Amino acid sequence: MDLVPVGLKQLGPGTMGIVWNDGHNAFYRVRNVRLNCRCAHCVDEWTRKKILDDSKVPAEIAPKKIESVGRYALRFTWSDGHDTGFYTFDSLRQLCECPTCKKRSA
Repeated sequence: MDLVPVGLKQLGPGTMGIVWNDGHNAFYRVRNVRLNCRCAHCVDEWTRKKILDDSKVPAEIAPKKIESVGRYALRFTWSDGHDTGFYTFDSLRQLCECPTCKKRSA
């Protein structure tokens, strides 16, 4: 089964949740999602080395708009003006910070 988000919700000032079609309720710190952008402005296209300066991303960063990209990703427009990156469903699922997912990645 392909993973697809079926619901988005704000959980708090700096947190959001995604409900996935397999029933998983994912938890994300919004700033962590922004810091993990993989676009060419944030990651060198050739070396894949992160070039985003984390210190330049405000602590209170927030998504202003979230759009579907085909049937495989979400694109965020951020409060810092960044809007060129998108997050595949697989990469978003890997960023989940819920206790169950954190145990798996440890």
